[in-house]
Amino acid sequence: MRGLVTKSTGSWYQVQGEDGNNYECRIKGKFRTKGIKTTNPIAVGDWVHFDWEEDEESAVIHTLEPRRNYIIRKSVNLSKQTQILGANLDQALLVVTLASPPTSLGFIDRFLVTAEAYGIPVILVFNKLDLFHEDGLKILDEYIAIYENIGYRCLAVSALEKTNMETLQGLLKDKISLVSGHSGVGKSTFINALIPGSELRTGDISSWSDRGKHTTTFAEMIDLPFGGKLIDTPGIRELGVVDIEKNELSHFFPEMRALLNTCRFNNCRHINEPGCRVLAAVEEGLIEPSRYESYLSIYANEDNRG
Repeated sequence: MRGLVTKSTGSWYQVQGEDGNNYECRIKGKFRTKGIKTTNPIAVGDWVHFDWEEDEESAVIHTLEPRRNYIIRKSVNLSKQTQILGANLDQALLVVTLASPPTSLGFIDRFLVTAEAYGIPVILVFNKLDLFHEDGLKILDEYIAIYENIGYRCLAVSALEKTNMETLQGLLKDKISLVSGHSGVGKSTFINALIPGSELRTGDISSWSDRGKHTTTFAEMIDLPFGGKLIDTPGIRELGVVDIEKNELSHFFPEMRALLNTCRFNNCRHINEPGCRVLAAVEEGLIEPSRYESYLSIYANEDNRG
């Protein structure tokens, strides 16, 4: 039978069959020997084929259909393992906050680069608008301007007070959307505001680190009452970029991509080469310094986390 993976707990998968029923499934061991180098060879959003086991109350997934796209992250611990956050997406939402906890521009940029590499549109959702005073609103406007100027959709919301949530519903309607962000940015509150009655568990911010405590421990697909599906993912403390060649990295920065054919050298790295149009654009203020710093950080691959 064919079905859609709607929940992943690591060893078990919930699959919604084309007959409308939900099935508890596991995978065959050979999935881990097919060259798939991720901790989860099957992800929420995947289409799979499975068979019911005789005398068992579960099914076995035997075939994974080719993915249209996916969002992948690399752990920055010693294992360097990679994890697929969600597959076959129409778009991704990155929920960010300027405080409690702060989301760094570097973290935002690494997520955007990953999404660009797989052709996934991103909406940046700036949450906790209710916490902002006058100075904070000015900084928020500056952050939003950085990304709107290069073509990304940005929306400031308060999930707690449900500010601008109707606008967000319109952007999510009839689409499969992945929701990601640091632990503590309010993803669960955000989803509870979108889906009254969902009552996802929310957590407090850790006082000693100003980082959120994990309240979502596995990925799950949730049906939206107004049409569409949302893939809720565990909070990400750190994010590493995966499988992007250094000579291709600039293609995933839209403001650089537009200038690549104007550099003096075809193999320009945009670091210190003469006649580099990207460097000139940074000096002229046409490329935001923080974006260029993110490019250098990812290129050097020395500190791909935030």
